[in-house]
Amino acid sequence: MLKIKLVDLGLVRSELGVKRFEKTILSLIAGSCLALFIVAADRSQGTIYTSPEAIFVEPAIASSIVPNNLSSQMNDNASNGHNHLTIKALSKRFTLLDYDFDNILDEGAAVPRILIVNIPRDIRKIKTPADRKAVFFKTILPLVLEGNKHILRDRKRLLRIRVEKATAGTVSVVDRLWLLALSDSYDVDPENVSEMLRRVDIIPPSIALAQAAEESGWGTSRFAIEGNALFGQYTFETKYSLAPLYRDKGKDHNIRAFPSLLDAVRSYAHNLNTHKAYRKFRTMRENLRRRGYEVTGDKLVGGLTSYSERGHKYVQTIRLIMNSNRLKNLDKAKVQKDFIAMEPFQQTDP
Repeated sequence: MLKIKLVDLGLVRSELGVKRFEKTILSLIAGSCLALFIVAADRSQGTIYTSPEAIFVEPAIASSIVPNNLSSQMNDNASNGHNHLTIKALSKRFTLLDYDFDNILDEGAAVPRILIVNIPRDIRKIKTPADRKAVFFKTILPLVLEGNKHILRDRKRLLRIRVEKATAGTVSVVDRLWLLALSDSYDVDPENVSEMLRRVDIIPPSIALAQAAEESGWGTSRFAIEGNALFGQYTFETKYSLAPLYRDKGKDHNIRAFPSLLDAVRSYAHNLNTHKAYRKFRTMRENLRRRGYEVTGDKLVGGLTSYSERGHKYVQTIRLIMNSNRLKNLDKAKVQKDFIAMEPFQQTDP
């Protein structure tokens, strides 16, 4: 068990001064966090990133980066008589929730806060393209909005900290510790709040949905079904990845796999917000913010030429998907405030 030696805080303040006091506290907490992280990492070595069958979970469960209990949860569900979720059952649940994609596009209806862990494997059996698109969009949209919600929460705190630094010249110890963690995640100097604000910002849902559709074949690709890989993110690690069946000569990349669709969405957003290849995308987004414009996909899609070897042709494809499916309307989509507790349910359909 990790033990932290307590110190006389009043004595530390008087002898070391405020700055050294803060450094002492930060060091103690950072050391504790590092030890806990090492323990957690060691316990997660057995996590398998191949996709279980699709289930519903509460947002609080799906929001974890690596749900270590996911495999055991799936086994428990199976042993309790829960059969695997099918497209038919998923569509029924959408109907019960009055989840109408056209109403969201045309009337701005709120999006149900339903987070689905995996795409049902039988999505490939949907013969009508329009029906497949509807199921795919309704599955992915709440996940994108959930990811953006957490990014906006961090951005709001960053904006507050920037104001405090400008007016008071300093920030609290708690905020400084939070900045250290956030800056490490986004690979930025913790003192450079402006650069963090350039990176900590949303991905327009229109772009995210269009790219997910293109990269995953509307959820039917092997990578999407077996590894929740919606966005075709490359990795050169063999662990937690899927190898392409066919690769060009001289290439040895794999496709990164994820324990849940939400993990894939978050990783995709983090990739756009941190990788040097998308600096143009982030600069375009920052300029929109500075000029007081809304951050929308049609204004930012031009910054994605580096996402694919196809360059400008790839951007044209993404723009075509956005326009033909009226995805621009989703950039203003709002999620319902109430959680929808979606426990795996008994499947009665054949």
